[in-house]
Amino acid sequence: MSDTDGKKPLGLGGGRSGQVKQSFSHGRTKNVVVETKRKRIVVPKPGGAQGGPGAAAPTLGDPSRRPAGISDAEMERRLKALQAAKAREAEETQRRAEDERQREEERERRRAEVEAKEREEREREEALKLKAEEEARRAEEAEARAARKEDFKKPAPAKPAPVDQAAVQAAATRAETKGVPVGGPRKTDRERDDRGGGERDRGRVSRDEGRRAGKLTLSEALDEGGRQRSLAAMKRKQEKARAKALGMGHKAEKQSRDVQLPETIVVQELANRMAERAADVVKSLMKMGMMVTMNQTIDADTAELVIEEFGHHAVRVTDADVEQAIDTVEDKTEDLVGRPPIVTIMGHVDHGKTSLLDAIRHATVVAGEAGGITQHIGAYQVKTDSGAVLTFLDTPGHAAFTSMRARGAQVTDIVVLVVAADDAVMPQTVEAINHAKAAGVPMIVAINKIDKPAANPQKVRTDLLQHEVVVEAMSGEVQDVEVSAKTGKGLDELLEAIALQAEILELSANPKRAASGAVIEAKLDVGRGPVATVLVQNGTLRQGDIFVVGEQWGKVRALVNDKGDRVKQAGPSVPVEVLGLNGTPEAGDVLNVVETEAQAREIAAYREQAAKDKRAAAGAATTLEQLMAKAKADESVAELPIVVKADVQGSAEAIVQAMEKIGNEEVRVRVLHSGVGAITESDIGLAEASHAPVIGFNVRANAPARAAANQKGVEIRYYSVIYDLVDDVRAAASGLLKAEVRENFIGYAEIKEVFKVSGVGKVAGCLVTEGVARRSAGVRLLRDNVVIHEGTLKTLKRFKDEVKEVQSGQECGMAFENYDDIRPGDIIEIFEREEVERKLA
Repeated sequence: MSDTDGKKPLGLGGGRSGQVKQSFSHGRTKNVVVETKRKRIVVPKPGGAQGGPGAAAPTLGDPSRRPAGISDAEMERRLKALQAAKAREAEETQRRAEDERQREEERERRRAEVEAKEREEREREEALKLKAEEEARRAEEAEARAARKEDFKKPAPAKPAPVDQAAVQAAATRAETKGVPVGGPRKTDRERDDRGGGERDRGRVSRDEGRRAGKLTLSEALDEGGRQRSLAAMKRKQEKARAKALGMGHKAEKQSRDVQLPETIVVQELANRMAERAADVVKSLMKMGMMVTMNQTIDADTAELVIEEFGHHAVRVTDADVEQAIDTVEDKTEDLVGRPPIVTIMGHVDHGKTSLLDAIRHATVVAGEAGGITQHIGAYQVKTDSGAVLTFLDTPGHAAFTSMRARGAQVTDIVVLVVAADDAVMPQTVEAINHAKAAGVPMIVAINKIDKPAANPQKVRTDLLQHEVVVEAMSGEVQDVEVSAKTGKGLDELLEAIALQAEILELSANPKRAASGAVIEAKLDVGRGPVATVLVQNGTLRQGDIFVVGEQWGKVRALVNDKGDRVKQAGPSVPVEVLGLNGTPEAGDVLNVVETEAQAREIAAYREQAAKDKRAAAGAATTLEQLMAKAKADESVAELPIVVKADVQGSAEAIVQAMEKIGNEEVRVRVLHSGVGAITESDIGLAEASHAPVIGFNVRANAPARAAANQKGVEIRYYSVIYDLVDDVRAAASGLLKAEVRENFIGYAEIKEVFKVSGVGKVAGCLVTEGVARRSAGVRLLRDNVVIHEGTLKTLKRFKDEVKEVQSGQECGMAFENYDDIRPGDIIEIFEREEVERKLA
């Protein structure tokens, strides 16, 4: 009977898959009891008692073959649920079996690895043990041989008593019968290892053993196995054998090292570089008579003696060796490729250099220059109609920019000398010629402004002869081209002449090496920081390169070409603006790419320290006499201190050089500080402390600096043209000059008689012989044409009245201030002093 009789039938849904707990027959139908999480149901099993595995399923509608009260649909649903539960159970069982199999395989694999490792360790230990045993056996054999030799040298012992051979034979027979060898039981190898640490059996009797040396003591009689070695001794012997087997027993040969030796070195550092013990180095120094410790410093000569004593080689180094990190390898011929020529435009101011370059570039640079003159050095790249690429440098022509022109000539390949046809050769033209000759670069003469009515190109060619410049029109080697920047005449001929000269020079460079170049200009940009205009001369400068330039270093953050576009790299003869410097370099510094940031920092620090030492040495007095002379000279010379801030490094340099030329032996201009960028509060503070004005060239003061200047009373002067700046500073320096004092002789008087007046002293009765005598004038007393007194008049009287002046031919009375030694016949010279203001030339 079903367990569900009298109860409401329960379904299979809502719980876990059922499990078959038991089966029983109900009439002709075989029932199956299935238990779920919350229910227990009875389901008829297909096949019944009559059917086997292949029997047909019973009819679901037959009430006799299923529990009462269950419909066909319910029965079918229950059967499906049962089948699904069985399938899931089988799948779960299979998965668990698979996991168990994998875990077993992993355990087997790990066990095999551990066994293999243990086996390898055992084999290694066995090999070491066998080798140690072999060494011990050989040592024993050597000792035995030595003992036998000693026995041979000793007198022969007494002949032993005769042995009963029959008794010995009987004992041997009995021992063999029992399985024990003659002489007692033999010890196994393992027992011998346990007793002797891998040695052979100590109890083995050799041929020469059988005699006992010395007295027999109680301990020796009771000790059956003889004296045993300690466990520590056995371990030491095993360690020695193992080290010898591995090849570590022999002492390493001493290596001779190259020891870098600076000018001074600490003893401990010297020992570390030699790989020697510091105590040994100190001992060596004490033998030389130097009582030093390992923390003291010794000089290079002493250290070199110590290095040689220890068998090493000393290599002298200096701080300047840090610059060896800069690559100076010679380029191979196969790595060289052609590069564009670098052309520098030079000439006198207002001869049309920038206008000529604008006509070539189709730009208007000259329109942006203050005062219509170039005050910056510019670098541009031009592509001609023929496809040739040319790099141009535009230099200022003003006298103050000599250094800029010199830099332009040093980095250039070709110099284009621009001379105005209506102005001929001028001072800066001659200077440009000298720069080109000093640099050893070819020159092309461009006779500009040929379109003007007053143009006379032949006069230009003739004037150039005085400076050893012979053009082709006058049978020379220097090319000359007549051009006009205004009309464009002759520009094609000029470019053709430049291309021809570049072809003759066969310019080449290696773009695959580390980049090197020259700083054409440097400035401090408000938004971008320090910016340097660099002309790459060799190699390729790439974004991300680490470089050192002068006393500064940096990492290339960005490269900007002359058109304002960002580029990833710049090859030879390409001018670019480099961003990423830690400070503003000097114009003219050389940029070199290095491998690491540490090298760049080290080189920059060394150069900065060297520059400081040089400046300190230049301004330092070495002796007390020199110090006193310098102080006295500084007191006698009036100084005009100024603070200079400019927009670019080249302009600041030019202003400083122009200021150094202003002055004479009485007054000079002293530049307290020069830099690039806007005027800041620190500049105002420096100017206030030194009572100096602040000069801004193409820069302005920021708001905090203006407020500080107004509060502290510091004068700020702005300039955009270098002419005005130099003239104003010269005028200010002229105000420090002492006025020139001139003496104008206005009369002479002769002393006729000397009177003594009470309350006044001696009074000279005089006759004015020439000019006029004034009481406010200065006087000198001449006796035999020798000046014996110079001073002023105390009184000037005409009769009894005090007068201001006495004309020639009249008599008067004079008394000197604080002087009474006057005699008749003396001459009084009367003069007036006049101060004349002086100006610097």
